[in-house]
Amino acid sequence: MLNLSDYNFHLPEELIARYPAEKRDESRLMIVNRKSGTIHIESVFRSIEKHFIKGDLLVFNETRVSKRRVYLKDKSGREFECVFLEKNFSGDKEVWKCLLKNVRKLKPNEKLFSNREDIYFTLNRNEEGDIFLFPSVSISEEVFDSIGTIPIPPYMKRKAEAADNERYQTIFAKSPGSVAAPTAGLHFTEELKTSLQEKGVQMSSVELCIGYGTFSPLTEKQIQEKKLHEEEFRISEKTLADLNAAKGKQRIISLGTTTLRTLASSYDANTARYTKQQGITNLFVQPGDRVDSIDGLITNFHLPESSLLLLVAAFAGKELILEAYHKAIESKMRFYSYGDAMFIF
Repeated sequence: MLNLSDYNFHLPEELIARYPAEKRDESRLMIVNRKSGTIHIESVFRSIEKHFIKGDLLVFNETRVSKRRVYLKDKSGREFECVFLEKNFSGDKEVWKCLLKNVRKLKPNEKLFSNREDIYFTLNRNEEGDIFLFPSVSISEEVFDSIGTIPIPPYMKRKAEAADNERYQTIFAKSPGSVAAPTAGLHFTEELKTSLQEKGVQMSSVELCIGYGTFSPLTEKQIQEKKLHEEEFRISEKTLADLNAAKGKQRIISLGTTTLRTLASSYDANTARYTKQQGITNLFVQPGDRVDSIDGLITNFHLPESSLLLLVAAFAGKELILEAYHKAIESKMRFYSYGDAMFIF
């Protein structure tokens, strides 16, 4: 039986990284060896190169963060922060499910205006309290680029700045549609990527559109049903072939928990093969579950009692990961999206 409080810990406020390291690969790196149970800290992330071996397959999430945090105003000029989650249709009308701060101050059918005169939204909500905005024009990625900002996580307690447009995207970012970054990839530079390839490390991509549910506290219903928020994933035929060729012969290293969630959703434990190319996953991996889809995981340090921490604990083992987190706090490593990283193998 999962006891969520076992995965709670006190994190000093000053260890929450609100800005990235000066250079991507200059964050710190913790090495966690599952076999020996050893933990040590490297001074810079780029030293991860020496922990790779020729033939490793590094799999990364190539999703790109969309500028889906939009500051809207009502007719009186009051500002409302909105995060656009997903697009649907009501009949032939485009409608967006959103997170909207201070929505109680607004009435149904009230109009909210963007920084462009031609783009405004009509508010509605359902009986469950979900917020929907009907746009005056169709909202594309180009529109988000003109009216929105990068939705950096709420725990940074600041608005996005110009530098976040680059630093909250990985060098692998390609396919737009996420509202959060696959943050383990934020540590990689083109130079490190090239150096690993020259060493004989193979690389393959997957795509998982990260939803805002990644920041939401776990609910009792999710724990009981062992189901999380849904996210869409895709794996190309080439990546599927790379994975199946590597399985059991080479180490498969997942760059981030979103990549792991994708691989675990595709993996068939009965055949020890990756079979699904695309789908919607609500997978909730937690301690006690087997994680056979990967051999190594690069990840940041996650929030207490979060689904991501439980996923990492399932792969590394509860006691080892709690020890690692204790050592990270003791060593004043930086936590969360712009923080330091760990490599578990």
